[in-house]
Amino acid sequence: MSTLSSAPTHAGIPAVPDATAAPFDPALLARLATELFAQAPGSPPFAPHGVQAPVNIAPPASPLAGPAGFGQGVPGTAVPQGLAPGLNLAPSSPHQVLSLGNRAPALAPAAQAGNGVPDKLLSALPAYEPRLGGAVVGVPQSAPATAPVAPASAGYYFLDRSHGHPSAGGAPDAAAPAPSAAPQYYFVHAVELPNGFVTPPKGDPHAIHRPGGAAQAAPFDVHAVRRDFPILQERINGRQLIWFDNAATTHKPQSVIDRISEFYRRENSNIHRAAHELAARATDAYEGARERVRAFINAPDVNEVIFVRGTTEAINLVAKSWGGKHVGAGDEIIVSHLEHHANIVPWQQLAAEKGAKLRVIPVDDSGQVLLEEYAKLLNERTRIVAVTQVSNALGTVTPVREIVELARSVGARTLVDGAQSVSHMRTDVQALGADFFVFSGHKVFGPTGIGVVWGKREVLEDMPPWQGGGNMIADVTFEKTVFQPLPNTFEAGTGNIADAVGLGAAIDYVNRIGIENIAGYEHALLEYGMRRLGDIPGLRLIGTAAHKASVMSFVLDGYTTEAVGKALNQEGIAVRTGHHCAQPILRRFGVETTVRPSLAFYNTFDEIDCLIAVVGRLAAQRGRR
Repeated sequence: MSTLSSAPTHAGIPAVPDATAAPFDPALLARLATELFAQAPGSPPFAPHGVQAPVNIAPPASPLAGPAGFGQGVPGTAVPQGLAPGLNLAPSSPHQVLSLGNRAPALAPAAQAGNGVPDKLLSALPAYEPRLGGAVVGVPQSAPATAPVAPASAGYYFLDRSHGHPSAGGAPDAAAPAPSAAPQYYFVHAVELPNGFVTPPKGDPHAIHRPGGAAQAAPFDVHAVRRDFPILQERINGRQLIWFDNAATTHKPQSVIDRISEFYRRENSNIHRAAHELAARATDAYEGARERVRAFINAPDVNEVIFVRGTTEAINLVAKSWGGKHVGAGDEIIVSHLEHHANIVPWQQLAAEKGAKLRVIPVDDSGQVLLEEYAKLLNERTRIVAVTQVSNALGTVTPVREIVELARSVGARTLVDGAQSVSHMRTDVQALGADFFVFSGHKVFGPTGIGVVWGKREVLEDMPPWQGGGNMIADVTFEKTVFQPLPNTFEAGTGNIADAVGLGAAIDYVNRIGIENIAGYEHALLEYGMRRLGDIPGLRLIGTAAHKASVMSFVLDGYTTEAVGKALNQEGIAVRTGHHCAQPILRRFGVETTVRPSLAFYNTFDEIDCLIAVVGRLAAQRGRR
């Protein structure tokens, strides 16, 4: 259908258009626009980044056509006379089907981008079509492998290599150097400007911290990590939760929560002893988690990994089984002054039962063990040395390798409590050389109720089962029982299958972040927090060893630790107050309780500043009370 009436023309001037037609020919408009924005020969066709060009223009006189001849769905088109306001908000001209969904609001949760803008905001704007270009959503466009070169006759002075000045004959300067394949920015790189001046290179102002070490994962982004932990969005007393109680338990990423839910939805079954499909799935998931633990701690044999309820049950297993068989009257057991009650009480019970003696490695005024004094405790009567790798009350990192080597020199066995270390540093049981290594899943972003005993095969095989029941027997008569080999020997009854699978998912998550990245970031947090706390008048830090991890225990003059904890809780800050199940080491420093903020890799420097602000305010108010 023609856009103009068939009335005669005078001097080439067209007649008055039909009142029902558009004021100009859409085809003519399109051609003029094409000519106006045509690019140099050889250049890629013009595609506006992120902007959807008008498509399927409505025919003239169509009730769907606007005054410009376009459909009313085109933004900016006036509403035709006689139509109610707001009708042009709905697509009217025929649309590309795939772009219709782009007009719906972005109702799904959106992650924050690096610039603080939700990652769906721009791509959900009406009439923006991300398939035509990604500049609007911050995605750089990929360049062709070989950029097309404009012929010499092109003559566009703003496209040649003469730094903005037309060259003779309109041809590019053949002697000019080829542009760099990589983008160069004068405010970052060393770039030669048109006047010959070379700008000095500058460091990236937004560089992301990369800790040293051979094994590095992707750059660490704490804000991306925090989005993986739904509980961090909780509000306490109107404030966003700040979780500084990580030494008590760590929070769980969404991947762990989802994995446990998936187990109960699709795999729930007892393991090992059934011919049906769900039993096979559950067994694969459970044993797959065991292999993940083996690799995580670098154990040589997956059958040396035994699932228990946690570190406390793990130490009790070793004390009751190995200790019950190998410790006798007059023998000696060594622990350090730093130990959690779980690494004191089972050995006390064993010593009382067997007539053995419990001896203690002392610590210095910073909270570090005294190796010279430890060496004096060792003798031919020493049967086992049980020490923590990181103190839960002070954060001290103990020299476990030296402790293990000295114990081995007198033939003693060793147990390392890794509950507080496993989430903060690389664990390599073969490098440590200990006979046992124990830890809890909930301290390493996994579920509660699951933990691990790793032991050397020859040591485990010399231990009797400490519990009897199903899953750990090969044959039972009323006269005799034959036990299953490792690891089933020590896993009597139905185990915590789902949470073992959840622990495997937690280990996968930590591996994706990278334990070296975690250690480097947390160390920076710890140094900052210890320095800021130490500047507060009247505050005493408890535990200042040169080698520390995670924990910042303190007391504040004029306040009970409970009062400090309540003041922090009013601001949404969660810390542990009390004796932390480590009364002997706190009494070594003359206190019964401390305030214990403890860190994880999802904490931030801003959160530490919030902690400092509250404690500093309490310190300032002390003189006015």
